[in-house]
Amino acid sequence: MASGPYAFLGGEVVPLAEAKVGIMTHALHYGTAAFEGIRGNWNEAHGKTYIFRLREHYERLVRGCKILMMELPYSVDDYIRITVELLEKNGFREDVYIRPLAFKSEQLIANLKLHEIESDFALMIIPFGSYIDNDRAIRCQTSTWRRPDDTIMPTGVKLAGLYTTSILAKTEAVRAGFDEAVLLNMDGTVSEGSGENLFMIEDGRISTPAETENELLGITRDSVMKLVREELGMEVVERKIHRSELYLADEVFLTGTAAHVTSMGELDSRPIGTGDVGVVTKKIQDLYFDVVTGNNEKYLDWCTGVTPGGG
Repeated sequence: MASGPYAFLGGEVVPLAEAKVGIMTHALHYGTAAFEGIRGNWNEAHGKTYIFRLREHYERLVRGCKILMMELPYSVDDYIRITVELLEKNGFREDVYIRPLAFKSEQLIANLKLHEIESDFALMIIPFGSYIDNDRAIRCQTSTWRRPDDTIMPTGVKLAGLYTTSILAKTEAVRAGFDEAVLLNMDGTVSEGSGENLFMIEDGRISTPAETENELLGITRDSVMKLVREELGMEVVERKIHRSELYLADEVFLTGTAAHVTSMGELDSRPIGTGDVGVVTKKIQDLYFDVVTGNNEKYLDWCTGVTPGGG
């Protein structure tokens, strides 16, 4: 076999450059795919990459597959094993981004009946640095694009077709000179960022849109809520949040696999709090980074340690 990097496709490990699908693949035309974004954080002192909450990510992928009527011959344990083995084989000694993709793989472009179309699973792992600069507070814009309601497109899982809205929102924000976008629901309340969940701090209270507000049921979101409650002794309230509340908040931050914990310093040209990374947000950032890099033994069960080369 050729040298790496390697991917997994069609039930086997292949060189990444050879992991290809045809132009008539159903998922390419209709977005009929479920995916995950998973972080592997390199810890030089330990000589390991720590994959954060690997099982929970694959449990969510399985839920996405169920919605799209994809039956694949893998259990969650199988997905975990494939991921660990592929990461060992690639031998990266740096932070990585892990992208599993379950997709409708048949070469059919005229069939809209999900239950008749075969599926496949692919896995790619690539070196990945910072998605957003976490050392500063970012500038955000409320998007003109709205987050779809769950009755329009299932929002609690990561479906490929759903992310067109996020891409439009992110592109709109960046081209207008901002770093990130905030999407509202159809009723004008806050849903999430283009690829992150959102938290607001006001008068010592932390709030986040409820699970019924059409946001992704984020694994980083869930982790941060647990850390805030258990380590900072603060309660997190899940509720409807109005756009104007964000303007008046003391702190706002975003959470996600790629973004980690990112402070929002400005929304729609209005400063939030001091406009810099807030005191509470900084505590959460520091706590979260210790956890995801395998440096907090209390939460080590959230991390899957992998040694490059399998040593």
